[in-house]
Amino acid sequence: MRHLLLIDPIEKLNIKKDSSLMLALAMQKRGIECYVLFEKDFAIHNQGTQKLRVHSFKGTLKEDQIYLASFETTGEKVIELNNSDVLHMRLDPPFDSRYLRILWMLDHLVSMGIKVMNDPRGIMNFNEKLYAYRSNGATPSYVGSSLKLAQQFVQHLDPKPSALILKPMDLYSGLGVEKLSLNAWEKRFEEKVVELQGPVIVQPFLEAVAQGEIRSLYFKGKELGTILKTPKDGEFLSNIAQGATFHAEPLTPKTRAQCEAIVKELMEFGVDWVAFDILGDAVQEVNITCPGLLVEVSYAHKKNLADVVIDMMN
Repeated sequence: MRHLLLIDPIEKLNIKKDSSLMLALAMQKRGIECYVLFEKDFAIHNQGTQKLRVHSFKGTLKEDQIYLASFETTGEKVIELNNSDVLHMRLDPPFDSRYLRILWMLDHLVSMGIKVMNDPRGIMNFNEKLYAYRSNGATPSYVGSSLKLAQQFVQHLDPKPSALILKPMDLYSGLGVEKLSLNAWEKRFEEKVVELQGPVIVQPFLEAVAQGEIRSLYFKGKELGTILKTPKDGEFLSNIAQGATFHAEPLTPKTRAQCEAIVKELMEFGVDWVAFDILGDAVQEVNITCPGLLVEVSYAHKKNLADVVIDMMN
């Protein structure tokens, strides 16, 4: 069985803590045939065997055997795909038209019997944010382009929040997320509709963010590990990329039950990788496009969880 990881250009990645590269190195160490490929290498056709240009690689880990010290490609070749291959969809969002085109192309491979993880139709079926808003106890959320309807939503919030959060539907790592006062959000809402060319999410600002946001990683329905991400003093974004700190943290029984119900449904659509963002008792996001923080969760739990994932793949 060969594993092929479709990843963003290496120069765009933070090599030190990239989940995909960590997984690739762990597979290589275990003697598993593994390659990376980039968007420029990816193509499909309807005439005979599918072929892809893939790259061999090498890399090293730091002394902790978790964070990466180096990663580089070492050569390339063209391979013919077969039904024993597994292609890992590891491109970062945004979930835009370019991303959708890649998913359509991956779905063509699925139709030919090639395993793609996560399944492209599963990714297409569920918006990472909107899916979270279906769960019991979800944060009150407005999604749309109408300022009038957004104003009505805000007027009926109970209790009244101290501020509002405006954010896009399809970005990641806290990009495009803004905190605005109740007296100064309408103009920015209208600007954001234009900038995003469509719907904006409006939510009450949750004071619980000061205590941190949970990130919990699941694979094939099983919890790999969970951390609490705490924003810098005076900040509201709990993204590690924005400077948040983190440590291992157990899920509460309530949130664990929510996560297990969601992963059970998602697995029916071929979605094996899931990363939850949880604030208080509310699931804020169900990450399925390119779930990350495998390195940070591994570090917090003092165990290379890529090895756990590989064991579960077999």
